[in-house]
Amino acid sequence: MAFDWLHPRDQLVRIMQRIYDGGMTTLSGGNLSIRSANGDVWITPAAVDKGSLGRDDIVCVHPDGSVTGMHRPSSELPFHTAIYRRRPDLNAVVHAHPPALVAFSIAREVPPTAIFPQAEMVAGNVGYAPYALPGSEALGASIATAFEEHDAVLLENHGVATGGTDLLKAFQRLETLDVCARTVIRANRLGTIRTLSPVQVAAQESTPHRLPEFTHGERSADELEARREVVRFVRRACARQLMISTEGVMSARVGADAFVITPTGFDRPSVDVEDLVLVSGGMRESGKAPSRSVALHAAIYEARSDVNAVMTAQPPAALAFAVTGTAFDTKTIPESYILLRDVPQVPFGAQYEAPSEIAERVSNRHPVILIENDCVLTVGGSVLEAFDRLEVAEFSAAALLDTAAIGPLVPIDDDEIRALERKFLGA
Repeated sequence: MAFDWLHPRDQLVRIMQRIYDGGMTTLSGGNLSIRSANGDVWITPAAVDKGSLGRDDIVCVHPDGSVTGMHRPSSELPFHTAIYRRRPDLNAVVHAHPPALVAFSIAREVPPTAIFPQAEMVAGNVGYAPYALPGSEALGASIATAFEEHDAVLLENHGVATGGTDLLKAFQRLETLDVCARTVIRANRLGTIRTLSPVQVAAQESTPHRLPEFTHGERSADELEARREVVRFVRRACARQLMISTEGVMSARVGADAFVITPTGFDRPSVDVEDLVLVSGGMRESGKAPSRSVALHAAIYEARSDVNAVMTAQPPAALAFAVTGTAFDTKTIPESYILLRDVPQVPFGAQYEAPSEIAERVSNRHPVILIENDCVLTVGGSVLEAFDRLEVAEFSAAALLDTAAIGPLVPIDDDEIRALERKFLGA
């Protein structure tokens, strides 16, 4: 079911569950609201466990100030209503306490979002609101003033608030900003962070992905199985925070000259088998728009007949290496080297301008590639193998970052690497 077909109660419960499960708030922290066309404000309650919130817990505050519901509305209701008064174009507000964004609010800084293309487009301009007592009219005035020019605002020594034309968009701003903050914190341990210019950010928007259409006939068993596998692992990638709702692409081969791929502009955790797009012979099934990465995925399938699945994603630990240009050493534990091998980096822009050049870099020696300021790219003989490599890449990157806080990396030596290659890689 499309998200906007859900009742406001159900929307608030679902998004709060995502925020809580994603580690972006505690059971007592955070609050969400939706403003209906009649002026009602549906809001999460005060003093109710956010980890087990139910639809009956949601409170409705009417324009006359009366309340319907079995709980008190959130104590932060004043800043929600203050934002709505200043911004009639916004119909949803999200407030949470993601640790990475709290860290920025404590340091009185705003995280850069031009570290990968889609992030700045989703998060937009990020503002900053001076501290005021939680639940006070002063805090509401401070945040609402910041919202006059921004759709996302860091709250000094407090957390973050984001707004949107609907609740999903407000959440996606929060989630994207949180990924940027987590990536930047990790990248600062490695070196200087590179950001993208406005021209580079705009490059994605101009990337052609509207292929000619064809009318799909009967679906083969192979296609249906590929759709099932892609959906299963996209949802797992979101649950494992390897993908977020606006970022991450997966595809799976269906025959010699066809593959299914995730659509553009679609909420990843909600994707289902019928939403995927079949691309065959350079054409897309009618009425659907494939990911903007479609040309890159197509080039890889054309260049490598043994590749049956491709993933591109932005997990923050691995992305930290891509935004600093730091070498990714996989000689840490046997699993990392066996699955990832050597991980090269390719310049930003190649994914749009020269996808065939990236496809040529993909090999048994390089099943994982970092695209600067963009993504981690993994391939596999199956969807499971491509996902496994993505997951191991993120775990390996996180271990490397933690190692830096302990001491210098001592990699597996060359003799042991050759032994691993003989036993597991047939070298």
